[in-house]
Amino acid sequence: MENCIFCKIVAGEIPAEKIYEDNETFAFLDIHPVNPGHTLVIPKHHSFNILDIPPEDWAAVAKTVHKLAKPIHDALGADGINLHMNNREHAGQVVDHPHVHLIPRFKGDGLPHWHGKAYKEGESKIVADKIKAAVQ
Repeated sequence: MENCIFCKIVAGEIPAEKIYEDNETFAFLDIHPVNPGHTLVIPKHHSFNILDIPPEDWAAVAKTVHKLAKPIHDALGADGINLHMNNREHAGQVVDHPHVHLIPRFKGDGLPHWHGKAYKEGESKIVADKIKAAVQ
């Protein structure tokens, strides 16, 4: 896509600190990392997010995420690693190109975890039924 910053990175039009590349995916350091080693994994083919990415592109991204998680964790002596993906504006997506964040975690790094809330009586069944009805 013409104005997509990630497509421009894949094309070599914008510099990035490349970590890994294969025929389907590209991985590079985030320019505003949560922690050192914060890496983004993207498909080379443009789509917008998890809602429209072709299954074969998603499978390639997942394979690369799996391939890189342990080396990133181990190389940096991390205490853990988060995999994170934002999809659409209100979920925090800034660049309209699918990307998975691999974020090395360190004890006391200050990155908060989200806090869940309990369902109201009977609400979980209603929600589950809606989701199951939408699955094709």
